[in-house]
Amino acid sequence: MEGERQIEKGKYAADISSIKEAHDRIKPFILKTPVMSSTSLNALSGRHLYFKCECFQKGGAFKFRGACNAVFSLDDEDASKGVVTHSSGNHAAALALAAKLRGIPAYIVIPKNAPTCKVENVKRYGGQVVWSEASVQSREEIANKVWQETGAIFVHPYNDGRILSGQGTISLELLEQVPQIDTLVVPISGGGLISGIALAAKSINPAIRIFAAEPKGADDAAQSKVAGRIITMAKTNTIADGLRAFLGDFTWPVVRDLVEEVITVEDSEIIKAMKLCFEILKVVVEPSGAIGLAAVLSDTFQKNLAWKDCKHIGIVVSGGNVDLGILWNSLNK
Repeated sequence: MEGERQIEKGKYAADISSIKEAHDRIKPFILKTPVMSSTSLNALSGRHLYFKCECFQKGGAFKFRGACNAVFSLDDEDASKGVVTHSSGNHAAALALAAKLRGIPAYIVIPKNAPTCKVENVKRYGGQVVWSEASVQSREEIANKVWQETGAIFVHPYNDGRILSGQGTISLELLEQVPQIDTLVVPISGGGLISGIALAAKSINPAIRIFAAEPKGADDAAQSKVAGRIITMAKTNTIADGLRAFLGDFTWPVVRDLVEEVITVEDSEIIKAMKLCFEILKVVVEPSGAIGLAAVLSDTFQKNLAWKDCKHIGIVVSGGNVDLGILWNSLNK
């Protein structure tokens, strides 16, 4: 099978040794998140599902792993200048929290349309909020300005080897918690999460199958897989506010080589999966965090005979920072 080989060192922005080093570095700060399962959801999907609940991670999402690794791998001189990033969501809060734990400043450029709950998280953790327009160009320009003024170290939300290595620690935990997992389904946006997870998981078990889950209104990764190069979109339209970014040059090679397929789902399927997580698992998940379950329940996955041997599926519930006002509105629609 494709992938049944030791991943050569230096081929990608991270590898199993950088991921194990990251785990040692961040272990004192992160939570080893629980794995949940449900006989009802197993019956509904016709598979054994194992939910890695990163919604319980500090900061409410997996992003704290990568941010923590980036912040604690800085030498003292660099760290003293602080860190800067641009993010509409969970990376922003994660970096603010990691910086607070190290006792250094965090400058967070946030677009004006970011979910209120995610902005509040940044402020709660002592991050200094700098506003930008919604466009990526505006975010990058303002982050650059902050960098010039402060000398703070830029930490990209996903296109960074330190971030990939931090996110990959999820695989180390999950495959130890549930060794029989044969398939992983992971949300995809910029690709930091799935890249780290894939690099670690394929090193531990080369036969493991890895699928990405993506909203149809932001299906750039699916388009990229088909085209064989990075595709970006002029406009995205999805309730999953955490899944609107595009692949980077560090994440794309991993997605290209190690992710078997990108499964796309409608927003209505994401909302249905959120409801199932609330009602059956009793877990608060944001839309981006529910998309893995939506993908496994989708016709695309259920009706594909090539995937019928995917029996033990690990689903990464990436975050739980949900704007309740938006949620109520979407449920009532």
